[in-house]
Amino acid sequence: MKRITSTLLLCWIAIQLNAGTDGILPYTIYQKQLSNGVNVVTVPFGSPGIAAFYIVMRVGSRDEVEPGKTGFAHFFEHMMFRGTDNISKEKYNEILKSIGASANANTSLDRTVYHMTGDALKMEKMFEIEADRFMNLKYSMQDFKAEAGAVKGEYTKNSASPYEQLDEKTNDVAFVQHTYKHTTMGFFKDVVDMPNQYDYSLSFFKRFYRPENATIVVVGDVKREVIEAWAAKYFGVWKGGAVKAAIPTEPEQKETKFAHVEMANFPPYLGLNFKGPAFDDKKMDMPALDVLSSILFSEKSDLYNQLIVKEQKAYSLTGGADNSRDPNLFSIGVSLKDAKDMQATKDVIIAALEKAKTTPVDSKVLADVKSHLKYSFAMHIDSPDAIAEGLASYIWVTGDPESLNRYYALYDKVSEQDIMMVAKKYFIATGLTISTISEGKDGGVK
Repeated sequence: MKRITSTLLLCWIAIQLNAGTDGILPYTIYQKQLSNGVNVVTVPFGSPGIAAFYIVMRVGSRDEVEPGKTGFAHFFEHMMFRGTDNISKEKYNEILKSIGASANANTSLDRTVYHMTGDALKMEKMFEIEADRFMNLKYSMQDFKAEAGAVKGEYTKNSASPYEQLDEKTNDVAFVQHTYKHTTMGFFKDVVDMPNQYDYSLSFFKRFYRPENATIVVVGDVKREVIEAWAAKYFGVWKGGAVKAAIPTEPEQKETKFAHVEMANFPPYLGLNFKGPAFDDKKMDMPALDVLSSILFSEKSDLYNQLIVKEQKAYSLTGGADNSRDPNLFSIGVSLKDAKDMQATKDVIIAALEKAKTTPVDSKVLADVKSHLKYSFAMHIDSPDAIAEGLASYIWVTGDPESLNRYYALYDKVSEQDIMMVAKKYFIATGLTISTISEGKDGGVK
């Protein structure tokens, strides 16, 4: 796949970032919403003969509100490749091969994304086969049970990792009511019972796989008018009627919580998970937290230098929050060499967070970090896949691809006061869940 790394693009990026006025994406985003609710996003891009085709479904584990019914958003990532009466699973794969395309999908808290990349001249065929499976997916109870078994196998394989175990426990402890309480895979007891939920699976698909939840993103060697015409032709007959899940509101956390995985002969791990904000491209909270996490937890940070370089107590240090539709966790993680250093490490990190509440960051450091965040993104949007993926990650939290440009514009506005504000607002003991991996019944961290 051709990557655009020309001097012209580099110069454009520099002008864009220094001007601070135009969007971070140096290409026009065209949007057209069909009458049934499907949003069609087209980004013409200089990749001769190549185009990326993404379908972003704003359906994820967040929407799994019924007790005993977790894991179905991820399940449908699997089932969507099972075929229809018109195009069987085998024929679907044959068509992909014939048009030189590859297809895959992934699921998370707030969305499921289906994507393929291939010959731009065969784009109409991509529309045809994708529209068919999104409107006409059909599977037998036998197929359902077979895929449910595969999902259980995937869960079992993933849960062999202590980190996956801790992630599941941390979310379960940190959240009381909100559906972020369960991971994308779902609770194990629900995954085990999934083979008995054939009728429910049909209901889940009927409720959520509707045009109102769908955004089609096409990036590459294409023309807007042609893409929109194909979208109307193949997806315009998709009947609406999406059900909006009643997501429970998470109550305010009142005390520090704890999650622990007992594991001998495994590197000790310390996690500090604070309740954070929902994504909002009009507020300073998330961009200020992004900047602060880079200052405190990157390889250039004082904490990294102390814990990893000088004292050599830790293998790794990370920190940050993922964008999500509802308030989620800001997580700091440290892989340690010795469990006896857990409490001291926690104290050092908390001291750094406390300092951030009252001490303005150095102006040059602030400027450098903001510039790095923007340049690092801009330098990676050099292929249809990279651009489509970048747009998709903002579509699933807001529904609007222009959210990407609005969000990156906020970085220019992040001030020393904003950083102190978010540190005071989110890094509080009553919003903290401490997660640990070590020998013994608990992590021994207070």
